[in-house]
Formats: sequence, structure tokens, C-alpha cells
Amino acid sequence: MATIYKRGNIYWYQVRLEGKQYQGSTKTGNKKLAQQIANTIETDMVRNKFGIPVKSNYTFLTAWEQYIKSQTVSKGTVEVRINASKHFLPIFKTKNIQAITQSDIKDYQLKRKLEILSMPKNIGKRESEISFRTANIGTNTLYNFFSFCIEKGLIEKNPAAGVKKLNELSRLKTLSDEDIDKLIAGATNKLTMDLITFLIYTGCRKSEALNLKWDDVDLQNNVIGIKGTKTKYDRYSPIHSQLKDLLIGIEKKDGCDYVFNINGKKIGNFRKSFMTACRNAGFKDMHIHDLRHVFASKMVKDGTSLYITGELLGHRTTQMTKRYSHLVPETLKKAVDDVWNKK
Repeated sequence: MATIYKRGNIYWYQVRLEGKQYQGSTKTGNKKLAQQIANTIETDMVRNKFGIPVKSNYTFLTAWEQYIKSQTVSKGTVEVRINASKHFLPIFKTKNIQAITQSDIKDYQLKRKLEILSMPKNIGKRESEISFRTANIGTNTLYNFFSFCIEKGLIEKNPAAGVKKLNELSRLKTLSDEDIDKLIAGATNKLTMDLITFLIYTGCRKSEALNLKWDDVDLQNNVIGIKGTKTKYDRYSPIHSQLKDLLIGIEKKDGCDYVFNINGKKIGNFRKSFMTACRNAGFKDMHIHDLRHVFASKMVKDGTSLYITGELLGHRTTQMTKRYSHLVPETLKKAVDDVWNKK
């Protein structure tokens, strides 16, 4: 049996075959997973030595369980991936992961598409009027999972690579200044009011706001350091004067590092209080993440370039910010009008 030993935070394997010793990194600090990887490596080496075709004995479910345990992303992201798996685990769980092909992924995607089309709220609608966002989350989760399998040496190719996304209706919500005031006023407590205002004035993600610590807020230089983001890149956001007044007005709790908290304890979510604010303001179909789009739309409409808007939002690629490009013609028209109206 292959043996493992720890070097730093990572386990390494040792395999002895015909008097020779082989060793290498398992690339994981999980002891159970490391032993499984070491055993698989030993099996593959024996097969190669005697010309036996190498085939991983990992089922989809076994590898999936290891994938979920290895996640270092936020709890919310893990929950999204677990929820997505409820649709594809019944299909793939007993299959050998090396036997899954791109055709299988496309068949799964088609199945999800037909399921969504047959939902009562979608019957009678044209396909272009239906969002397949949940199906795309599942396909994207599969892509990330198979990338993990490649990293662990379980497969060589990602069967989800090259599978195109289904139609996903845009949720690029925008609110007028009057609507923004209505939404903020609709909050029934100061904490929710502060969070809504903060998200609108910074374009931050919900998780970035809830993880914000006082050490990251520099009121003297009017800048906020946003760390541990979804893209794993830190960025800085300027503090608007109205936002500064909000931050100054938040009472710091002894022993609590987080800006937004309840009785000194970190907040897990504020969806219920946000939905109450939406109802009070008369808005339907609003999500917390829409406040990020409100910020971006306002930036672009006021003449901010897509590049700078993307920097403020923390986008890794310009492609992500191009969703707001339909607002640019309006901005260009405003710029021309402003120039010629000076005469």
C-alpha cells in the first residue's frame, strides 16, 4: 500500500515498485484524500508497468464529495453548488468520471432546458423570454468540478469545456434617484437602511459588505479596502461624502471587527429585511445583487468609462462590464450635448 507523509501543510506519497521508490506531492492537506490519491497513483503505476490500461475507479459521487470538502469559497457559494448538484447527481453519481463525455454534459443541459421550459410559469412563453440561469449554474458547477478532477490527476480532459451557455435574461436593474430614496426609506431598521445605502454607493457584492472590517475603512483618506473578494483580488473603493456620513454614524461594538453587525455579531444574511424594504417601496422582483447593477448603471450613465466602472466593481475581465455597454450611446449623446450647449 502506498504511504503518505506530511511536508509543511501538504501530504506527499511514497510508492515502492520493483525495488524502486517513487515519491511526489498529492497537492492536498487533507489526509484522507491524500491517501486515496496515493493509492490511485500506485494502482496506475502498476498498470503502466505491466501494460494494463489505466482507468480511474473513481465514481462521480466519490470525486464530487472530495470536491465539496476541498472548497475554500464562501459558504453561500458552496450552497449554490450543492443545490445545483441535485439536478446532475442522480444522472452521473454512479458513472466512472473518466467515462463522462462532452455529449453527456450536453444531454444533461438539454434535460435541464426541457425541465425549465415545462415549468408552469414558462408554458406559453417564447424561449427568448425564459431565463436558463439555473441551468447555466449547473453546467458551470460541472466545469469547476471537472477542473478539480484534472488538478487531482483523476482525468485528463474537462468534458464540460466548450459547452455553450443557454439564454440568460439580463437582470441589469436600474433605479432612478427617487426610486433609490424609496428603497432606502422602505427599510424598517437602521442596519438594513445602512446596508442598502452602502451597496448602492459602492457597487460591492453582498458578501463583501458583510465581511467588511473597520481595519479596511480609512475615513481619513476616504477609501475602503475590499478584501477576500469573489475574484480573490483585493481592490479599493472611494468613499463618497454621503457614504462617509453613514460610516461615521455606525456605532463600533467592543470586540467586533465587522462594520455591519447585530449586537456585535457578524451578519449571515439580510435577505428578509431587504425584501421587506422592497415591498414597502413597491418594488417587485428585486434581488440584493441588483443594487450592484444600480451602481454600475449610474456610473456609466453619468459618463464613467466601462473600464473604470469595471475597476470599481472588481471585474476580472472587460467582458463582464460590457453588459452595460448599451448605456454608452446615451452617455455619448450627453457628452456631445454638454459640449455644444455651452455655445
